[in-house]
Amino acid sequence: MAKHVAVLYGGWSAEREVSLATGRACCKALEEQGYKVTPIDVQPDIATVLQATSPDVVFNALHGRVGEDGTIQGLLEVLRIPYTHSGVLASALAMQKDKAKVIMAAAGVPVPKGMVVNRLEAAKSHVLPAPYVIKPVSEGSSVGVIIVREDRSHPPQELMREDWAFGEQVLVESYVAGRELTCAVMGDKALGVIDIRPATGVFYDYDAKYVKGGSIHVLPAEIKPNIYQKVQELALTAHQALGCRGISRADLRYDDTPGGTGELVVLEVNTQPGMTETSLVPELAAHAGFTFGELVQWMVEDATCNR
Repeated sequence: MAKHVAVLYGGWSAEREVSLATGRACCKALEEQGYKVTPIDVQPDIATVLQATSPDVVFNALHGRVGEDGTIQGLLEVLRIPYTHSGVLASALAMQKDKAKVIMAAAGVPVPKGMVVNRLEAAKSHVLPAPYVIKPVSEGSSVGVIIVREDRSHPPQELMREDWAFGEQVLVESYVAGRELTCAVMGDKALGVIDIRPATGVFYDYDAKYVKGGSIHVLPAEIKPNIYQKVQELALTAHQALGCRGISRADLRYDDTPGGTGELVVLEVNTQPGMTETSLVPELAAHAGFTFGELVQWMVEDATCNR
C-alpha cells in the first residue's frame, strides 16, 4: 500500500505565495511517484487537521515563520509524525540569522561582519560604512532586505514605517561585492554550485528568485575549481554545524571583482528551500542526476522524527 503523505503548504507567513507554489509542485510530483497525497493549507487548527488526516509522513512545503522556524517541527515531534527537512533546533537556528552566524563561525565557516540593531537606530544614522545590507533577523526569500549603497547619504527611512512587518531588530552586515553563489546539500553530500545573476538590477531579490526569467542560473558556476570545491565544503560544513537534515541550501557571496578582496562568505542556510519550477534545489538535483520526482521521493523516504 502506498505511503500516505500530507503536504503542508501555504500558511500565513510573508512567504505564503511561494509556499503555495512549492506545495502544488510537490503534490503533483509525489502523486506521479505513486504516493497517496493530501494537500493541507496550514491554518492554526493544523494539529487537529493532522490528527484527522493521519498521514504516514508529512512533506513540509512551508516557507517562512511557523513552517521554517522550528514551530511546525515541534508539533510534528509531539504528534510523532515523521517529516521532511530539518528538525526543531536546526530549523530555529537557521531561521535566526544572527544565531546561525555564530554557530557557523565557530565551525570555521566565514560569515559577513555585522551586528543586530534596533530598526529605528538603523534609520537614524549609518551603523556601518556604506555599502552595507540591512535584513530582518528571521525572514527568508530576501523579504525586507535593503541594500544601502555608497551614494546613499541618508540611512533607509522605510525602517521608520509604522507598517514595517519584520520585527524591531534588524541584522546589519557589510556588503560583499561580486557573485551570488548557492549550493544545496542532500543528506551528507554537497551538490553543484550555481552562480545566480539577476536578469535586471544587481540584487537577487524576491522577484529575481520567483518570477520566471527574473534571474539567470549558471550551472556549474564559472569559477575556479578550487573555489567551486570550497563552496561545496562550506555548504556541507554549515549544514552539519547547524544540525540540518534532508535538504538545505547555502547562499554565499564571492568577491572576484577586479581588485576585489577575494572574500568568500556564507550569508545563510535555508532549511526549507523553494521547490518551484524556477527554484534552485530541483535544478541542482537534476544536475546531480535526480528528476524532480526522484528528489521528492528521496525526501519522503528520508523523513523521520527526532531530526
